[in-house]
Amino acid sequence: MTAEDTTAVGWSFLRSRRWFGYFTLLIIFSIACVWLATWQFDRRADAQAEISRIDRNYDASPVPLAEAIDDPSSFNEDTMKWLPVTVQGTYLDEGTLARGRPGAGGVGSNLVEAFLTTDGEVFFVDRGWVPVAGIEEIPDNLPVPPTGEVTITVRLRASELQISGRTSTDQSVASIHLPELAELIGHDGVVNTGAFGQLIDETPAAETGILAARPERDEGPHLSYALQWYVFIAIAAAGLVYGARQEHRSLNPAGASVLRQDARRAERKRRRGLSDADEEDALLDQ
Repeated sequence: MTAEDTTAVGWSFLRSRRWFGYFTLLIIFSIACVWLATWQFDRRADAQAEISRIDRNYDASPVPLAEAIDDPSSFNEDTMKWLPVTVQGTYLDEGTLARGRPGAGGVGSNLVEAFLTTDGEVFFVDRGWVPVAGIEEIPDNLPVPPTGEVTITVRLRASELQISGRTSTDQSVASIHLPELAELIGHDGVVNTGAFGQLIDETPAAETGILAARPERDEGPHLSYALQWYVFIAIAAAGLVYGARQEHRSLNPAGASVLRQDARRAERKRRRGLSDADEEDALLDQ
């Protein structure tokens, strides 16, 4: 058996339709992994942006509501979210329950009150979590806001998305979707539909629900998840290489590698020429 015979197969099987399919699958898998990794990087960037907003706005000095909000129908996430504001006015109604909210006592509701400012605008205030499911009538023992003129300090939050298919009444809503709340109260004047406030304190003080806790500064495991998808690509590529080597060994004779090494040594020796020892051996053979 010659070296030419043993190298007839070699790595030519990699050009087969089956291996073309393997390479195609690896490419598709790699593209999917890169897309998922990019998605995780984007989620990490969103989390970092939220941490930046908390650091910048949460402990800032309160400013008047009119100074923080230029357009009552819009909300600037970067400059307004978590920003403390103060506002004077009076509470309008008995409150609406935004149901389905987790809390210390299980699933309850957030108590949302309409607040009429001294400027004549309606601003919705989340006065905390209460252990009421929100699917029944509002009980009489809910926290009651102070009467008369009140000064409140709140942190701004954006209007929540409306949940389709969920019923709402003037006593219970599925989300703090401000345009929907504005329709429920039927106020004729200006209503802030871009932002509402999470209560910090109010003067005079009154009983409230459990006020919102400080948000966590946590970007989550998105970075490790993103890197994990690249590791999966490396594992898949290594597996394909291993499979190719195994198939190469099975398709080529066991002695092929030895004969190829001998052929390479002979070629190197031919290029270098005969050594003194080789010439002496040739003379003795004659």
